[in-house]
Amino acid sequence: QVEVVESGGGLVQPGGSLRLSCAASGNIERINAWGWYRQAPAKERELVASISSGGSTNYADSVKGRFTISRVDTKNTVYLQMNSLKPEDTAVYYCTVNAGAWGALTTHDYWGQGTQVTVSS
Repeated sequence: QVEVVESGGGLVQPGGSLRLSCAASGNIERINAWGWYRQAPAKERELVASISSGGSTNYADSVKGRFTISRVDTKNTVYLQMNSLKPEDTAVYYCTVNAGAWGALTTHDYWGQGTQVTVSS
């Protein structure tokens, strides 16, 4: 079993910054990719950023140039640095990891419980 835990959310003023962290633990042999999603009230969940095992990154157009995803493989951890935050960034942010267990032939997506980010003055 794999556990995914996010942290770092909170309340920040427009123009401010936050850094989200996400750690995966448990029976993990390999990680293929990480992703950050968000879901605002009455909206569908959307991909914010992703990073592959090879280091390729992908960002939603709405966050390009403001958010940066990075990872530390030795810690099975991924970060989302969020700068120049806007009220429309307010949402619950979810971390997901595509990982394979020791001896397993396939990988699975595992999700965290989410962390609230509120951007408001």
